[in-house]
Amino acid sequence: MSTITNTQGLNTDLYWQEEKVKVSDGSEQNLSQEDFFALLTEQLSNQDPTKPVDNDQMVSQMTQFTTADGISKLNEKFESFATFMTSNQALQASSLIGQDVLVEANVGYMGSEGAGLSGFVVNEQTVQNMEITITNANGEVVRTIDAGTQGAGNIEFNWDGTDRSGNLMPPGEYLVSANGQVNGEGVAISTAIHRHVSSVSLAGSNQGIILNLEGDVSINLDDVIQIGS
Repeated sequence: MSTITNTQGLNTDLYWQEEKVKVSDGSEQNLSQEDFFALLTEQLSNQDPTKPVDNDQMVSQMTQFTTADGISKLNEKFESFATFMTSNQALQASSLIGQDVLVEANVGYMGSEGAGLSGFVVNEQTVQNMEITITNANGEVVRTIDAGTQGAGNIEFNWDGTDRSGNLMPPGEYLVSANGQVNGEGVAISTAIHRHVSSVSLAGSNQGIILNLEGDVSINLDDVIQIGS
């Protein structure tokens, strides 16, 4: 490494100096704490005696480096912690496989003939003439459940998987809709349905845990209202 060093007087000599600090070839982009202090020592040993390094400037450089180095290490620890928490959450979520979860939805999946569906009507006010209608994938109404007058609150429903004539319905998706009247006006009411968990996927730290439900539907773990039926 060639350097130009000022000497006493006006003369300037160009000379070769033994390399003390390895110059990066670009393959290593990170400056370690050891590298920083080695460069600082080199700077102090080659400073102009008539213009020594300002103490405040040197302290400022050291503070900036140690702060950045500390933040970098702290970020690494947080990333490791986040990975651990996500993996731990995935392990806990795996215990949901084979269980039922309650999710806010209007479509349920019947896994086998006549297995039926269950859930809740999420009622926020008193409703008269409430009806819960079950419709198949072809848009055909297969069953209507008369719920009468219901006050505010969650109203549980159970469909036994049969039509009006008592025939067992085939497996597949079924639409569940709830309607009623408030002060003579028709209203639609939200529903929540139990779904069966087939598998669990780890989607990453930003998306969290994904539950794959029977019937080829996926939801986020955070969307689960209740575990178990």
